[in-house]
Order: sequence, then C-alpha cells, then structure tokens
Amino acid sequence: MKKEIHPDYNYVVFKDASSDFAILTRSTKSSEDKIKWEDGKEYPLITVEISSGSHSLYTGRDKSYEKEGRVERFRKKYSTKKKEEETTEDTE
Repeated sequence: MKKEIHPDYNYVVFKDASSDFAILTRSTKSSEDKIKWEDGKEYPLITVEISSGSHSLYTGRDKSYEKEGRVERFRKKYSTKKKEEETTEDTE
C-alpha cells in the first residue's frame, strides 16, 4: 500500500439528531466537534439525521403489515366492480 495517499481511518462517534442513539465506529470522516464516550476518551462527533435508532424500518414504528397478497387485493378490488357491472346490466 502506498503511503500518504490514503485518508486517515480513525474512531468517530455517529450520533442521531432525532434520538439518543450513538455508535462508535471507525471512519475516514472527521469533525471539529468532540464528544466524551463511555470509555472516557474524546472522539470526533458526526451528527446524522437518520439512523437505525430513528428510521421506521428498524424501529417498527409507522410500519404497516399487509395481511393479504397483491393478487388477492387485486381480485378483491376488481371482482366487486365486475359483479356490480353485471348486476346493473341484468336489471336493464
């Protein structure tokens, strides 16, 4: 590996702005903001808008579960219209 062409890869804390979720990991990103971590050391702090601590896919909030499949919904939706059209034609 060539020297002096790769960015520094150091420990950084990513903190979610909308929740109290924070994670210590390694990254090439850096910041002037610092935070004291659980181990007593200070690390650069990078604030993010969305993380697994606030995203609905990971938290389970605002997630709707489909009880029937796509085909069943299609058949249910259009079978009632078709039946209504047939009954309208029969009465005329």
